[in-house]
Amino acid sequence: MTRVFHRQLATFPPVAVAANGYTITDSEGKTYIDACGGAAVSCLGHNHPDVLDAMKAQMNSVAYAHTGFFTTKAAEELADHLVEHGPEGTSQVYFVSGGSEAMEAALKMARQYFVETGQPEKKFFIARKQSYHGNTLGALAVGGNEWRRVQFAPLLIETHHVSPCYEYRNRQPEETTEAYADRLASELEAKIAELGAENVIAFVAETVVGATAGAVPPVPGYFKRIREICDRNGILLIIDEVMCGMGRTGTLHACEQEGVAPDIMAIAKGLGGGFVSIGATLVSDKVMQAFRDGSKMFQHGHTYMGHPTACAGALAVQKIFQRDKLMDRVQHLGALFREQLDARFGQHPHIGDIRGRGLFIGLELVRDRDSKEPFDPSLKIHAKIKSEAMKRGLMVYPMGGTIDGVRGAHVLLAPPFILDETAVGTIVERLGDAIDSTI
Repeated sequence: MTRVFHRQLATFPPVAVAANGYTITDSEGKTYIDACGGAAVSCLGHNHPDVLDAMKAQMNSVAYAHTGFFTTKAAEELADHLVEHGPEGTSQVYFVSGGSEAMEAALKMARQYFVETGQPEKKFFIARKQSYHGNTLGALAVGGNEWRRVQFAPLLIETHHVSPCYEYRNRQPEETTEAYADRLASELEAKIAELGAENVIAFVAETVVGATAGAVPPVPGYFKRIREICDRNGILLIIDEVMCGMGRTGTLHACEQEGVAPDIMAIAKGLGGGFVSIGATLVSDKVMQAFRDGSKMFQHGHTYMGHPTACAGALAVQKIFQRDKLMDRVQHLGALFREQLDARFGQHPHIGDIRGRGLFIGLELVRDRDSKEPFDPSLKIHAKIKSEAMKRGLMVYPMGGTIDGVRGAHVLLAPPFILDETAVGTIVERLGDAIDSTI
């Protein structure tokens, strides 16, 4: 009997014994193509020698040093790199151990910013339905993933949610994308007015929605309208790019494609590429100045923040991005994926939408393509597709509750950036067989 408290207790997962490039091999000798990067994490694939060498070198000098006593060269150099390549106005980097911690830090940082600037009455966060911002209590509270929230609801702080930017389901047939963006922006303005701008800390959003809704990109102009509303009402914009950031959509930060910069941004996953457990909160100079002028400290912290071995590994990952021009490769492979997915699923009776950016792609499953009617949730179609894909040696990231937390299902693809072109065709073929076998 296993002593590990696994995610699912009804079944025992395969035992991974080897990983290299874009594949993982289990103890039975079966090899799987990792077409989802675990959870959009393994951007460089597995066992990259340059990253392992950087981590070994760091461990041979200073494996760990508590940030209450020391900084390290690895942490300082990684922060310099992230600021240099960060969104406009990025000033500082706060290191943590993962995405949920990065978002938790972002929320507390935003609250303390207003305390530092003499506005302690601000207490509310506004986020979007069908979003996900992490599993710690604060991050879970701002998230809009109802399945994850429901049993912990009594423990969550009060937050408020507006409609997601979900064009496939919610843009009206007669509505232009510009009009749709305006309608969503007006909804946010109305919510701010209802709560009182003087009581609102921040608006929180994923640039491209990840696992909850399946790689849903914003319509053009949406985030520019959001940025204007935040500025006009004196509230912060917190962008969550834990899953969609760090090159996943074809630019280092997904918000680059929207022409906006956040006040605070959370990153993780592709930051360390799965080689290390690391996340970070990127802080704008505007926010940082309030801390410099005020208490000169952030009332927060974790034991493993700024871990030198993690920072060394993440810095190696980021340098490889630049050296190997991997953003260009993500764009190229993303276009190839879309071409082959469109050919295989473009007229598929049970694929309603193919969406996303770069190597962050979602396929929404429907019972009826014309009406967009979803499958009965009790069928757990997403779980069955995952099982069928694993039988075929393919790892994908399906999820249910795409529409409202109960109805709808999708499959998420987020393969490593080092994938070769032949593997693209193999992934599409195996996924098609898994979907058809399930349905």
